[in-house]
Amino acid sequence: MTADLSLLELVLNASILVQLVMLILLIASLVSWTMIFRKHSTLKRARFAADDFEDQFWSGQDLVSVFNRINAHSYEATGMERIFHSGFKEFARLRNQAGIETNAVLDGAERAMRIALSREIDLLEVHLSFLATVGSTSPYVGLFGTVWGIMNSFRALGNVSQATLALVAPGIAEALIATAMGLFAAIPAVIAYNRYANDVERLHNRYDTFIEEFTAILRRQAHT
Repeated sequence: MTADLSLLELVLNASILVQLVMLILLIASLVSWTMIFRKHSTLKRARFAADDFEDQFWSGQDLVSVFNRINAHSYEATGMERIFHSGFKEFARLRNQAGIETNAVLDGAERAMRIALSREIDLLEVHLSFLATVGSTSPYVGLFGTVWGIMNSFRALGNVSQATLALVAPGIAEALIATAMGLFAAIPAVIAYNRYANDVERLHNRYDTFIEEFTAILRRQAHT
């Protein structure tokens, strides 16, 4: 008896459960790769947007001019622009109200920027949890398919009078494909998650530093 050990034959001849495991892992891998490319583009745009805004902010332009420029297309503002817009808008609103102390104005502006910061980070972290889930669970899903496939291979040996390698090898090979697919789905997801989580953290620190610097500028303006 001969056995065709080509990859396609092994997949097609696998048990229904092992095929289902392979299908789940294939879908998880395709979805995770889609999210990897999208997240790369999102974080790249966020870094470039922060660079452009900081260049304009520290160029010596009047804060009102910067605010008016962003306010003209506030629906398109992201990242540092939105944080600045939220803070300066609240600062101007509170400062124009009578009877509000300077510290209350500054606290309100900083609170508005912190809220905007939280929303921006939430947007940047979208899909990261999925990558973490794929990276942590795919090997175990693949291992489940492998164990099931090996069990079926040894169960089939009970129906033959003489066990040979040709009988058991295809079943074991198809089972190991599930493990390989689990690793194929998990490894890129783990690498991407660690990379992007670090990028988000760096942007978070960058935004946080800007809030501290901008708050200091507003404090000087509030006392003039």
